[in-house]
Amino acid sequence: MSRVAVVLFNLGGPDGLSSVRPFLFNLFNDAAIIGAPAPIRWCLAQWISRRRAPIAQDIYRQIGGRSPLLELTREQAGALETRLDGLGDVRVFICMRYWHPMSDEIAREVKAYKPDHVVLLPLYPQYSGTTSGSSLKDWKRAATKVGLSAQTQGVCCYPTDDGWIAAQAKLVSEALSEHRGDQAPRVLFSAHGLPKKVVTGGDPYQWQVEQTAKGVVEHLNNNPATPDVSDWVVCYQSRVGPLEWIGPSTEDELARAAADGKAVIVVPIAFVSEHSETLVELDIEYREEADKLGVVNYTRVAAVGTEPDFIGGLANQVRKALSGSAELSCGLGDGGRVCPAIHGRCPLSE
Repeated sequence: MSRVAVVLFNLGGPDGLSSVRPFLFNLFNDAAIIGAPAPIRWCLAQWISRRRAPIAQDIYRQIGGRSPLLELTREQAGALETRLDGLGDVRVFICMRYWHPMSDEIAREVKAYKPDHVVLLPLYPQYSGTTSGSSLKDWKRAATKVGLSAQTQGVCCYPTDDGWIAAQAKLVSEALSEHRGDQAPRVLFSAHGLPKKVVTGGDPYQWQVEQTAKGVVEHLNNNPATPDVSDWVVCYQSRVGPLEWIGPSTEDELARAAADGKAVIVVPIAFVSEHSETLVELDIEYREEADKLGVVNYTRVAAVGTEPDFIGGLANQVRKALSGSAELSCGLGDGGRVCPAIHGRCPLSE
């Protein structure tokens, strides 16, 4: 019987207030986040993590003093294992990028499992070199270090996967159905932002986020049982630092909705699990901002979590990866790419 190891990648988060600073150090010491030479990056990461730790600790205090991401990812891993029953002996591992369990530990565990095949599956539907790219690169380093030589296929992205789109559309539809008012609400598809220079440098993330949002709207509008969406926009949250970031910002779109007298439904279009940027930024900070601006109604859609359509989509990505010959694909199963050629930092073109 074939043994398959599926490795789910996610950001990770501190498991207590004392973990906040080392978590931030790991984040800012990543060359995919700060591209300075290693000695300079190390010094910058020390300075930034020391400076930002008190602010971040206050954020985590609002959600119980720790990130819920690992626990929620374990639930997704368990649900995915169940959906992969027919593939033989399958075990789903969780690998976090900036806090435990991380690549070196999980690479050892996967090697001890003695798999025939390894599938690398980021829990980032849209590819960016700062997220999936960083995780996949660090995994390759760790796997080489421990001598893990099993046949390995990876999925770099799945921005328009049927299951992912259907799960998002279901949750948006439920929010639309509950809306009461004279005007249809405006749907704000809110994604984590990136510095503009990352995107102009060829990173496909923004284009893929836009494709996800379009896919959700098309799914809703093509289903007679769900409310149509005609007023919607993609926007970006979580801006930090002095660099220019991609836009429009979620804050600016809240202000525009208030000026237009529109209610808003906010959809975390690039997050598959609840964490600080949904539970604090969207649920608390932006809700308070919406109230101050006079937004008539603010509704936040939940992350997809273990929605059956989403987990089914992940299972299909695993099957496609195992049936293909390419070492890395964007979920098509044939090594093809979905991004236009202008996005030169797509990993399939580098």
